[in-house]
Amino acid sequence: MFVIKFGAIARTTAKKALQLAATLILCVVMLFYSLPVQAASKINPQLEQQVLQIIRQHPEVVIESVQAYQQQQQQQVQQAQQAFVQDLKTNPQKIIGKSPTTGANEQKIVLIEFSDFQCPYCAEAHKTLKQFMAKHQDEVKLVYKHFPLTTVHAEALVAAQAAWAANQQGKFWQYEDELFSNQDKLGEEFYLATAQKLDLDLEKFKSDRNAALLSIQQDMQLGQQLGLSGTPFFLMFPTGNSEADGKVFSGAVQLSDLEKIFAAVH
Repeated sequence: MFVIKFGAIARTTAKKALQLAATLILCVVMLFYSLPVQAASKINPQLEQQVLQIIRQHPEVVIESVQAYQQQQQQQVQQAQQAFVQDLKTNPQKIIGKSPTTGANEQKIVLIEFSDFQCPYCAEAHKTLKQFMAKHQDEVKLVYKHFPLTTVHAEALVAAQAAWAANQQGKFWQYEDELFSNQDKLGEEFYLATAQKLDLDLEKFKSDRNAALLSIQQDMQLGQQLGLSGTPFFLMFPTGNSEADGKVFSGAVQLSDLEKIFAAVH
């Protein structure tokens, strides 16, 4: 009995040691590949071979370590979302801030959208949201948050700045509609032409575009805290003392899906 128990303890200890080693290995590997070429080339070749040998001998432990890391990251995202939900239910104006809103004056149900003006899925979701809000404009307050995917969409941030500037003259939703309806035309000429079409003060529009970055970055930071990796991303929640749970969803959502979510949180 003692031998069996000791063997089990030894195996458990060995596994934990391997997991720790795997974690250290992953750190070394990530550090190696994040270093500049000149710095990476100075790493001891013998150490590099030892790291690779351990990975070859115990690949399952490396996989377990990666999975544990992913779970930890997911828990952090869930915690951030839960905190966001709580703030939204108890103090919606704190989350809404100065973001553009449309729909219900009273904050019965809040629908927050994180979007990118150059994202094709966001353009599809935009069409659906227009239909949804036309039906529920007295019950739902729609809030727009900027989340331009700057690494893949060259015009996303510039378009967001133009929309922010339009909002300073009370024309955000009209400008937003033009952007989503003309994604193939995004560019400086289009931004100015759209501002003229909406009778905006062009000098103020140009000045406000330059001042937009801080507010857009704040939206982006909020999205990052929520674990966003793509757009569109939505949160729909009742406010006040409602016992209904909120819903988090993403993608080019269909109108029928929006109606189901609305019924669940109403």
